[in-house]
Amino acid sequence: MIGLDLVKPGSWKRLDLRVRAGALAAALARATCRSSVGSGGRRRAGAALLIAVLISGPSFSNEAPPNTPSKKVVFLAQDLRNGGIVAAFRSFQEAAKEVGWAVSLVNLQGNTQMLRTRFTELAAGKFDAIVLGGADERAVADLATLLDHPGKPRTVVVGWHASDKPGPGQLVFTNVTTDPALVAEMAVSYLVRTALDHAGVVLFNDSRFAIANYKTQHMIDALQHCKVCEVLAVEDIPISEAGERMAGTIKRLQSRWGKRWTHVLAINDVYLDSINFPEALIGRADLVGVAAGDGSRTALTRIRTGRSKQAATVAEPVGLQGWQLVDELIRAFSGEPPSGSVGKPVLVTAEMLRDRPDWDLQLGAGEQEAFRRRWHDRH
Repeated sequence: MIGLDLVKPGSWKRLDLRVRAGALAAALARATCRSSVGSGGRRRAGAALLIAVLISGPSFSNEAPPNTPSKKVVFLAQDLRNGGIVAAFRSFQEAAKEVGWAVSLVNLQGNTQMLRTRFTELAAGKFDAIVLGGADERAVADLATLLDHPGKPRTVVVGWHASDKPGPGQLVFTNVTTDPALVAEMAVSYLVRTALDHAGVVLFNDSRFAIANYKTQHMIDALQHCKVCEVLAVEDIPISEAGERMAGTIKRLQSRWGKRWTHVLAINDVYLDSINFPEALIGRADLVGVAAGDGSRTALTRIRTGRSKQAATVAEPVGLQGWQLVDELIRAFSGEPPSGSVGKPVLVTAEMLRDRPDWDLQLGAGEQEAFRRRWHDRH
């Protein structure tokens, strides 16, 4: 047995991250099922249509790939303090059960050296696949040759937020993410629409990750087109250190910018998890926060209840993405190309949550059934 920091999947039952899909998708699923009684072909076509509604890019084919039982997959989580990674893992774990795979979890605790060490151990052939959950593929791209094993299939690597774009990468078979440029534009667009006569913006980034740098640069570029906006600073703080460093950072920014500072734009909700108390200590509860990802459960609760000045987050469809990760691995194991599918981000605000109180990020029963049909309904 490899000496890894594995978290037993059963221990995640205490995390109540189960959520429900929107009413529209559920209604479509019910309609698809009703219209497909007595016709296997129409049923498979309806399943493919339902998935295509939820994602952009090429639709899924009606024929399921060959079944791939008894696979062993390890999910390398960059940092389980990141709610987006937690939700993506839970969704992936749920989907993997549908095809009988054994899933293990490694918490890298935000440590890049630990990523390289664990990846080296895991690539030795004990696992059929590795999922880079929020870990940047560039950090281990030079270890790609370790994935080849004489007389055995190559270990497959897929990513969730493993690079700055969806699709195939340097190392990964495919990277599952929304378009980070779109996420950045949605965050800035909301800030601009709701700003009054002035918006002094501080951005929070984690430069270790290509996707974070990509979003940050796109947010800066978008802000240049806003006549009432000014970029005051870009704070480069590792997500894993946000909690311990935020208080000192807020105090320093207030001393430097004072009332010119009105808004926070962050590449992840984690920065806004730790900002409320430091803001209150310096008398700046008026600062407005917007996150360009990922729509963590904590952030959604914060926005829904109005407990903080986080006004919005651009949420990833993590429910869909977890199941898509399994689908992409099935394609890889079966010798098929990646799906080319890209999920659509959602701007979440208090107003939106009031209008749609049952809205959530997880995949609903109808959408799950569509994936099941793709994987199991081959006759």
